Amino acid sequence: MSNNYDVIIIGAGSVGVPSALSLANKKLSVLVIDSLPSPGQGENKKAIGGIRATHSDKGKIRISQRSIEIFSTWKEKYGDDINWLSNGYSYPAYNEHDEQMLKELLKIQHSFGLNIDWLSPEDYAELVPGINKNNLRGSTYSPEDGSASPLLSINAFYFQSKKAGAEYKFGETVTEIKTSNNKIIEIVTDKGRYSCGYLINCAGSFAAKIGKMLNLNLPVEPDYHEGGITEPVKRFFGPMVVDMRPQPDSKNYYFYQNAEGQVIFCITPNPPILHNSLESTSVFLPQVAKRMVDLYPRLGLLKVRRTWRGRYPMTPDGFPIVGKVKEYDNYINNIGMCGQGFMLGPGLGELVQRLVTDEITDEDVEVLKSFDFYRDFSGMEKFK
Repeated sequence: MSNNYDVIIIGAGSVGVPSALSLANKKLSVLVIDSLPSPGQGENKKAIGGIRATHSDKGKIRISQRSIEIFSTWKEKYGDDINWLSNGYSYPAYNEHDEQMLKELLKIQHSFGLNIDWLSPEDYAELVPGINKNNLRGSTYSPEDGSASPLLSINAFYFQSKKAGAEYKFGETVTEIKTSNNKIIEIVTDKGRYSCGYLINCAGSFAAKIGKMLNLNLPVEPDYHEGGITEPVKRFFGPMVVDMRPQPDSKNYYFYQNAEGQVIFCITPNPPILHNSLESTSVFLPQVAKRMVDLYPRLGLLKVRRTWRGRYPMTPDGFPIVGKVKEYDNYINNIGMCGQGFMLGPGLGELVQRLVTDEITDEDVEVLKSFDFYRDFSGMEKFK
């Protein structure tokens, strides 16, 4: 078997596997290397499954819109049930600041073709029956956003990429990347050596470590978030609910009811938790449960089955780092997803495929400006 490939991808997660599928569908020889024993064993299996185009920037909106197209038509195209649900996303406002900010963002989002509207308190209460209406000023609602099972999705992408010809090396760790004349010439692992036309870094929380092998300072540092899931019950509300109001120990939190009737929830710690363990804590559940029940009292009747902790590979401004670099002719970043790799992965997989095959469109050029490695990182994604 040849050890020479058109493309080598480091990382078999939410971003790497869809990238492999897009490239293999173009009849390129693709190898994916991952130190873990099977696909999606890093942060993918800890994702809560939300998929939205409700962002504040053209690049992420466009990529997510394409991802939604892929997720929502997957069963029709391939036959795999990935538990896609068009449940939508909502951002209720309980103060004047949040209302004004959301309405200003609506103008930007509409300009990029996002299907999103402002609901009155009465209309939102019909969408989420029993929501706390005290001081509720209304909510955004984007009905085309949705959710899918990260476990079913990663396996569907994986097996389809294998059918298309992609190869995988699991339990194999990259130890060195050799270069010559501004080109990557060999990838060395603890089990073998491989050469390629292009190397794509999809290493998630370990992206910066791969960058160091190439003397690239990739500003990706993971912080830690916890999530939880309840028992399944009959569907009683529609969209993902994102409460943006900060508390002394947390920023926003969010929850939704998946296709199986379970409520999945997560919180954004404040300050961020860095360099910590992956063990779930005794702090998370009381912290998030109080906020959730205050907002939506009906949740207080549910039993929580389990909680977990995962990493968000963060960049300073909340935007991914995607694209080619000046230092090497055949290296591409596809990293820094800031906890949104599951929703961005399919769309980005197609984008990096077009980079490799030199099929970039004018729209792609605009999208890539948002993800440029050489930006100053001074902006901030409002919906990260």
